[in-house]
Amino acid sequence: MWPSYLMFNKMEDEEASDGKDSNLVESYPGEQSPRDGKCRVSALPCSHFVEVPHINQLYSWDCGLACVLMVFRTVGIDSCDIQTLAELCCTNSIWTVDLAYLLHKFSISFSYYTVTFGANPNYSGETFYKEQLPNDLVRVDTLFQKALEAGIRIKFRSVSQEEICFLILCGKYIAIVLVDQYKLSPSCQDDVFIPDFCGSNSDYTGHYVIICGYDTATDEFEIRDPACSRKHERVSSTCLEEARKSFGTDEDLLLISLKKSRQQGGSPSIQLSPNDKINS
Repeated sequence: MWPSYLMFNKMEDEEASDGKDSNLVESYPGEQSPRDGKCRVSALPCSHFVEVPHINQLYSWDCGLACVLMVFRTVGIDSCDIQTLAELCCTNSIWTVDLAYLLHKFSISFSYYTVTFGANPNYSGETFYKEQLPNDLVRVDTLFQKALEAGIRIKFRSVSQEEICFLILCGKYIAIVLVDQYKLSPSCQDDVFIPDFCGSNSDYTGHYVIICGYDTATDEFEIRDPACSRKHERVSSTCLEEARKSFGTDEDLLLISLKKSRQQGGSPSIQLSPNDKINS
């Protein structure tokens, strides 16, 4: 991991260079150097873990909904269940943009990072996407096009491993990430309880997990995996990096601001109607 002051200044420089107001992190306590006027970040802890309640997915397709529900429980939203989220999405082909609309509907403060606008037609040859992609292309592209109008800002860039380490260690964030499930944990498929998950299939299998901790001593991330029977799971940074940058993920990442979400507090009163469906 890079020294924290280098990480902070690198991120500042990157955001300034593209001329966009796309801050990846809020200001972290630090001191201004009299030599060059740049902020030097105060020392970060060697490890940090957020207590995120573990929730298992119910089916092979609702891992993203389970992750959103874990976020809700972490920030104190208890008035929703996974079935309600599924009804709001109105589909069992869940994309990251669907999760973004759910988070926004419940006033969760987040940033959405991806390297692809809309649904990538190049994934049509992947077994995981082949069946649903033809039906999803228009729907997903429409959600992307309407995102800004809906109040959802999508930032088109990759988030580095060093940035994720920094964000977790500063104690203000957790993240929902799209990974290749097989590359994330090929050695622990015995702990996967989803009935129709095929652990022997080495093809891309899209899956959502939550990153909620990092330990610099072991270079491991703490995650919550909705498909795993274990409530606490750790993966090496190398393993996570390969899984989240696999072809098929678009490097999708939803960065949840815990402080802002808790300040906003509460959740909307959900009265389902046709207009509530985020994909209608």
